[in-house]
Amino acid sequence: MSPPPSTSSPSACIAILLAAGRGTRFDASEGKLIQPFSTHADGSGKVSSVAQAAARTLLQVLPVVAVVAEENALAAVLRTLGCEVVVLEAGAARAMSASLRQGLLRTSDAAGWLVALADMPLVQPDTVKRIVAALQAGAGIALPVMDGRRGHPVGFARPHLDELLALRGDQGARALLNAHPVTEIEVNDPGIFADIDTQDDLARLRAG
Repeated sequence: MSPPPSTSSPSACIAILLAAGRGTRFDASEGKLIQPFSTHADGSGKVSSVAQAAARTLLQVLPVVAVVAEENALAAVLRTLGCEVVVLEAGAARAMSASLRQGLLRTSDAAGWLVALADMPLVQPDTVKRIVAALQAGAGIALPVMDGRRGHPVGFARPHLDELLALRGDQGARALLNAHPVTEIEVNDPGIFADIDTQDDLARLRAG
């Protein structure tokens, strides 16, 4: 498999993996994103954490810039995988828009962005490929749909950069989805809905 293009390439689409949330509903001192989640498919017996599983999928398709809250174990493991890691500035809000803004500023010369959540480890590589392909084919915004329901991750082309940078709070990019045409990509991938907010969520998704 060829390596993904460098994050320095102005023609590349880049994934921004949002991994700076507090996960307050998870109720675990070590945080949900570093919880063991899945065994590697290579037969090595190694186990990926929630965030590692999400990042591995993205890295099969395109470069990944991961935004984390602090320099910690999560940052270290994401770097080991090959992600470029951006640490939020000290005292910065952990709102989703703040994390997205940091990722966009680091990659502002990209042709487009795939905005992904680190607590959604079951998205399939083919879903990621199809969203990126839609952006490369001229879509302004592209996202996966299953059974009429929109999911994640969401792709944005470069013309939306200023609007993305202007977002505030935890509403994410919902305002852009309401204001602009969206290319919906029909997929057979329940992972586009499967996020981990609680320990029950983690147990359910581990069990398949």
